[in-house]
Amino acid sequence: MSKSNISTTSNAPKAPASPSALSQEQSLSKFIRIANLAPLLSAEEERALATSYRQDQDLEAARQLVVSHMRHVVSVARGFAGYGLPLADLIQEGNIGLMKAVKNFDPDRGVRLVSFAVHWVKAEIYDYVIRNWKIVKVATTKAQRKLFFNLRKSRKQLAWLTEQETQDLATKLDVPVKTVREMESRLTSPDVAFDAPNSDNDELVPSPSGYLPDMRYNPEKLLLETDQISHRKNALSMAIGTLDDRSREIVTRRWLNDDKATLHELAAEYGISAERIRQIEKRAMETMKGNMEL
Repeated sequence: MSKSNISTTSNAPKAPASPSALSQEQSLSKFIRIANLAPLLSAEEERALATSYRQDQDLEAARQLVVSHMRHVVSVARGFAGYGLPLADLIQEGNIGLMKAVKNFDPDRGVRLVSFAVHWVKAEIYDYVIRNWKIVKVATTKAQRKLFFNLRKSRKQLAWLTEQETQDLATKLDVPVKTVREMESRLTSPDVAFDAPNSDNDELVPSPSGYLPDMRYNPEKLLLETDQISHRKNALSMAIGTLDDRSREIVTRRWLNDDKATLHELAAEYGISAERIRQIEKRAMETMKGNMEL
């Protein structure tokens, strides 16, 4: 933004938030308020509802279990606010994890649902953060996933990890030092647009697209494709030449002509059944396949 666009009046009123932004904010506040007001369940009530759902597929019981634990989802989701993703989206993913936990919860294990569900909630949020934190996926292996969430906690300052910190983190997570350095590089590197931004002047702005060659007209690739096509045509021609006249005619008219004949049309011409034409065609195809593989 240029300086000319900045108001010099200190008392200038702020621009009102857009209706959509207000609506999203209000919806989130309303959801959090509902989640916090939902009644807590005693161990006996929770067990009864879980048993009802597990044995009788009582959806109302499952709904009560989910609603009574939504406050915990909000609490867990707030712990991921530092990744710059919308809190509403984090809560939504956490709710999916909560519903999965309710579906798989066994009340006979003697464990409270909140202790069981927190792992499902975190797992869904973890996956969401990794998928959406950057345009390009930054963590694919198990070791990289561990590093993604531990690197931010382990760094004592905004600068890169020291050699000792890198060694300690690698030992703690049981991953190679090389993997720690690679993941740190991914996390600290900003996203770069593939194509250069539009510019009113003739200034050349470097971008990844400028460094990638256009392989469509590569002479080596074109020659290879031409040779392959020629080889396939010759092999097909030789394979067809090994067939008897009737089989060759059927295969040609069924597969190689622009105006392909049907089984019934050929059956009428040769005075045999359509099934017999199909058998001849199948045997001819098998013969050609065997000759082309030699």
